[in-house]
Amino acid sequence: MSKTSEIRRRLKSVDNTKQITKTMEMVAAAKIRKAQERIEQARPYALQMMDVLAHVAQHVQVSSHPLLETREPSKRTVIVAVTSDRGLCGAANANILRRSDNLATAEREAGAQVDIFAIGRKAINYFRYVEANILDERREISDNPKFSDAKSIGAELIELYQKKEVDKVVVIFNHFKSAMEQTPVEHVLLPIKRDAVEAEESGGATAEYEFEPGKEEVLGRLLPTYIEALIYRALLESSASEQGARRTAMKAATDNATEMIALLTRSFNRARQAAITQEIAEIVGGAEALGEAD
Repeated sequence: MSKTSEIRRRLKSVDNTKQITKTMEMVAAAKIRKAQERIEQARPYALQMMDVLAHVAQHVQVSSHPLLETREPSKRTVIVAVTSDRGLCGAANANILRRSDNLATAEREAGAQVDIFAIGRKAINYFRYVEANILDERREISDNPKFSDAKSIGAELIELYQKKEVDKVVVIFNHFKSAMEQTPVEHVLLPIKRDAVEAEESGGATAEYEFEPGKEEVLGRLLPTYIEALIYRALLESSASEQGARRTAMKAATDNATEMIALLTRSFNRARQAAITQEIAEIVGGAEALGEAD
């Protein structure tokens, strides 16, 4: 195969790759906007729920609820690692897995057994590979998280905590700052921190609530909902972060493909020019040989 034919084949291959990465970049950009809208739509609900929770806590001994019970030191810790189902999103998944590994190591050094609640195929495949203790798995969530997913996950974790089979639950996910920036963060789900539900004293007017059937019952229903809302937020943030990271990665890949096409095009032109020059030289040489023969 001639050099020009080889370069032409590579040009076609790189151009096809560029079309794919460009398309993935555009799809990710569209999904980012939808993910941001979902986060903004969920935010008022979460803020209002926190406000109601804080006012209920003013009238109840919050330390009496089992989800607020602190058990130190932790004998069994569950790490909820939230990753994507698909790759091609830069270091987004690797950052979560690394952070989870670091936390797991720290918990084991403190004497705790560590179990993993893996969300997303990337987390599932990784923790299976390293033979970690996997408590449960969830997949096909990252592309379109639903509150029902958060409710199912929350119910399982809350049941384990109330039965005292688990002493601490930590969720690790990518916090979406912008399409260009995502930061891995960790948040303690259980036990619920007291300052998360205790209202701050303020000099202004506060809303008055009537509780039915009672303050303790209302608090008992709000605290699990608070956990579900935190998990839902983690799923939404992770979904938006995945698309942001994928858009950035695909843009970089598209730019690299564009540069490679330019380099290959120059190489192709030089090779073709050299081939033409060589053919001319051969024709001239042949003509001269024929002239000398005459």
